[in-house]
Order: sequence, then C-alpha cells, then structure tokens
Amino acid sequence: MAGFALIHGAGDVGWYWHLVEAELRARGHDTVAPDLPCEDDAADLGDYADAVVAATVATLGQSTELVVVGQSLGGFVAPLVCERLPAQLPARLMVLVAPMIPAPGEAPADYWADTGYEDEPRERYDDPVELFCHDVAPELTAEAFRRSRVQSGARLGEPSPLQAWPDMPTRVLLAREDRLVPAAFVRRVARDRLGITPDEIDGGHTPALSRPGALAERLAAYAGEVGTAPDPARG
Repeated sequence: MAGFALIHGAGDVGWYWHLVEAELRARGHDTVAPDLPCEDDAADLGDYADAVVAATVATLGQSTELVVVGQSLGGFVAPLVCERLPAQLPARLMVLVAPMIPAPGEAPADYWADTGYEDEPRERYDDPVELFCHDVAPELTAEAFRRSRVQSGARLGEPSPLQAWPDMPTRVLLAREDRLVPAAFVRRVARDRLGITPDEIDGGHTPALSRPGALAERLAAYAGEVGTAPDPARG
C-alpha cells in the first residue's frame, strides 16, 4: 500500500484532487490532499510545506510508503515536504505534475523570468477557463472556480528555503495540451534543472479534473516502481 500526499497549485484547494483520490483508494492506496494557506499573506513556502507535513502525518500515520505529488506551484512545495517529513514517514518518491520546477533558493515570483518563460513560443489566453480548464467538463469547471481562492503574492518573492534537491527518485509528468506550462517548456526546464526527460499524459493544466483515471494510473504505476504496492484487502 502506498500513501499519496497530493499538493494543489496556486489559489486552489485540496478538492482539486478528489477524483484522483477516489481512483487511488479504489486501487488500495491511501491519500491526503490538504488545503494550503494560500490566502494568508503571512504564510510562506515553508508554511505551505508544514501544512502538508502535518496533514500527512495525521492522516497517513507512520507505516505508509509515501509518494509526494506536487501540481503546478505545488512543485515548489513538494521538495520542501520531502525534506521536512519525519524519519518515521519518509517519502520514497516525488512526482511533479504539470509543474513549476524550482531551483534551490529560487523565489516563485522569479520563476518565469529565470526560466525564460516569456520567450517560449505559446498561445496566449485571457480567459482563465480556456487557460486552465479547456478540457474539463463544464460542471467540474464551475465547481473548481467556485472553490478557488485568491493566491496571496505577499511572500512569493522570497527565496525558497530549498537548499538542494532531495536525494530521492523524482518523476516529472507533463500534460501535452497544457496551455499554462506548455509541453516544450516543461521538457526544457526538466532537462536543464533536473536532468530528467518528463513522462507525458494527455490533457491540459488540470489533469486531475479532466483525466483522473489516467493520472491515478500513472501515479500508482510510479509507486510500484519504487517498491510500494496496494493492499489486496482494500481493493
């Protein structure tokens, strides 16, 4: 059995992962998807990571093989979570989905300039639905926007406390039709910063809503590659 700590992106909530959670639990795994304190002007990346660690320890206990998954801005949080988990609940694998991929000490607000994002060939979309949820069912899109929160930028200009990339297996999973972080951009940044060739999935920037079954299948397969396995009694 694996446990999955699922980290949402900017201005979002843990609900974003609810369909993936159902798919993973049906496969015999445990999950936790906490809300980050993204509306709090006083909260920094360390506070985001601490919220995930606290929820993970409280929900998944001390005996689970843990996979940490970060979506979008959650890519800045996931490596901090891996560093801060207690010894009795170590992460075995980190997965970044449609991600921002930070460099040590980088501020999230500097990411776009540091990675040459504005020079990347891509289409521009003013409509947030077309940018984030163009392939999501209308009813799910409406609920996602109803639940969304204002992302505070008060402390996103501060350097990340990340000193070095965690020494553990890392996977990057890009979405081929992502309009926010296009596939070519993610391939380049993953190669330059991590020396990783990303895996790929169909869909846009929010595959947990548009393709939860396919995403869960990928995550479960990744867990199996590092020795985690579902509990047959839970299947």
